[in-house]
Amino acid sequence: MTTFILDTLAYTETLRAGGFSEQQAATQARALAEILDRQMATKAEVDAHENNLRRDIESLRVELKRDLRETELRMDARFAETGARIAETKADLTRWVIAAGLLQTTVIIGVLMKVAKLI
Repeated sequence: MTTFILDTLAYTETLRAGGFSEQQAATQARALAEILDRQMATKAEVDAHENNLRRDIESLRVELKRDLRETELRMDARFAETGARIAETKADLTRWVIAAGLLQTTVIIGVLMKVAKLI
C-alpha cells in the first residue's frame, strides 16, 4: 500500500474557511487521505512498471529483428529463384531464336537452290 502524506490539518482548515463544519472538514480530509493512499503509486511501483515496459519493448525489438532477418532470408531465396528462372528462360529463348534462324536459313537456301535450278 502506498503512503501518501497529506497535510490534513491544512486541508481541514481550508475546508472550514470555505464554510464546512469541523466534522465535515475532518471527514472530507480523512476520505481524501484514504483515497490518495489507495490509489497513488509509489516511486518503486512506477519504476517497476517502467522496468517491465522496458523489458517488453526490448523483447519486441529482438523479436522484430528476428522476424525481419527471416523475411530478408526468404526474400533472398525468392530473388535467387527468380534469377534462376530468368536465366533458364533466357537460355530457352536463345535456343528458340537460333533454331528459328537455322530453319529460316535452311528454307532460304532451299528456295534459292530451287530458283537456281529453274534458271
